[in-house]
Amino acid sequence: MRVSRTATGFLALLWMVAIGCGGDDSSGAAGTSSGGSTGAGTGGKAGGSGATGGSTSGGAGGAGGTGTTGGTAGSGASGGSGGTAGKGGSADSGATGGTAGATGGSGGATGGTAGASGGAAGGTSDAGPKADGGPGGADAGRSDALPPEGGSPDVTPPPTDGGVCPPPPACNAAPADPGPARAWRHAAPGGAANHRGRDLFVNPGAAQWIIGNFQYGLGPVEGGLQDEEVDIYLLRNCGTTWEKLGTTLTTGATPSRPKVEGVDDAPGRIFFEVPTGQALGLGRHRVRLVVGGDLTAVDMFMEIVPPSTPMFVADMDGTLTDSETAQFFAILTGTVPNANPDAAQALNILAAKGYRPMYLTARPEWLVKTSQDWIVAKGFPPGILHTTLVGGGATGPAAAMYKTEELAMLAQKMLKPAYAIGNTNTDADAYNAGNIQPLANRIYFQYTDTAWMGRRIEAYSTLLPEFSGLPLVCR
Repeated sequence: MRVSRTATGFLALLWMVAIGCGGDDSSGAAGTSSGGSTGAGTGGKAGGSGATGGSTSGGAGGAGGTGTTGGTAGSGASGGSGGTAGKGGSADSGATGGTAGATGGSGGATGGTAGASGGAAGGTSDAGPKADGGPGGADAGRSDALPPEGGSPDVTPPPTDGGVCPPPPACNAAPADPGPARAWRHAAPGGAANHRGRDLFVNPGAAQWIIGNFQYGLGPVEGGLQDEEVDIYLLRNCGTTWEKLGTTLTTGATPSRPKVEGVDDAPGRIFFEVPTGQALGLGRHRVRLVVGGDLTAVDMFMEIVPPSTPMFVADMDGTLTDSETAQFFAILTGTVPNANPDAAQALNILAAKGYRPMYLTARPEWLVKTSQDWIVAKGFPPGILHTTLVGGGATGPAAAMYKTEELAMLAQKMLKPAYAIGNTNTDADAYNAGNIQPLANRIYFQYTDTAWMGRRIEAYSTLLPEFSGLPLVCR
């Protein structure tokens, strides 16, 4: 079933009331306006997009456009200045209908599947996640770059004085055939599916946990799918052949599993350790989780990376979106928030130099799917996405603590961001706690970090020549 605009608007109001209509700065700490003057802090991170298909398991989603495979920038490099993407295919689940081309490097589309952002995933754009809601391959998740229904855009590569790294795999194989739906072990769940997986960076030789959360209903009032079967499929190295790793049961009414990868057990969650004989090798892998009872599904990604792998982290609301509250109002209006100009191009160039992206947002967990859809639709490079694990998200000091803990977990894997991008004092506090160095690599969009002296930028266009001239750090 597709969630109505009225329902999503009511949900947005609930969320806004729950967190005080604010975001990561709702504690009242001093913030800065786009002009740089200091004023009272008015809130923090915004909510998820209001795209009606973005967080539900509604009708089948289309795919985005395919980028040119020859001559485009690798590893998610976006189209250069003046390059114009072609038009994509049918509307994606993360967008509210329509098609659009992505112009220049910013990529994405406000109302549909982005045509392409030059060279994303090595010439193939990250097309929109699917969100089919019924048996026969129903999907509540995303795939990183599904094949298009439209043609191939002609995108000018971005300026890359120092060259680019080999592109990541497209990861766009059609979903595995799950076979017919099976009988439920208990009563069938009610409401729309809003499942999500937990993307992860994992070191070679470490335990490889596949973590998911299977929920039905709307946001904060959703209910976990308890004691039901979930099939686990793997697209190893984002290749072309799916393999089934096994079947597991969701957690029931009495959670008992210890915390894994920072995730507490709760009704509806799964924790599946990849068997030693089927362990994932270095690289990016797509995992598909399919509910046996109705075949709703979700995709997640795991990246097996050695210690010291180059990477960057980026906040989303107000940092990549064009305002702190854009996602709140998107839910109310059924629109897709805009991205800040040149933000996607800047991050694509950084990814093309060999830095692995991680999107670190204090949004609530029920907005994972919406957040994934937006990243894809706006042409940002594929990476690892983490939200909070709570229904209301986090604001103020809680948001800073959440991000600090996430950076600490990366440090335990001997991963440290070379660049950290944000726009609020909570980002600044977390990046300082994570000891991101040098200070110039703590980059704040239209925010002055008076506490720790990170770098302020007024526009992402100022980063394009800097990032283009970076040496390659491919691994």
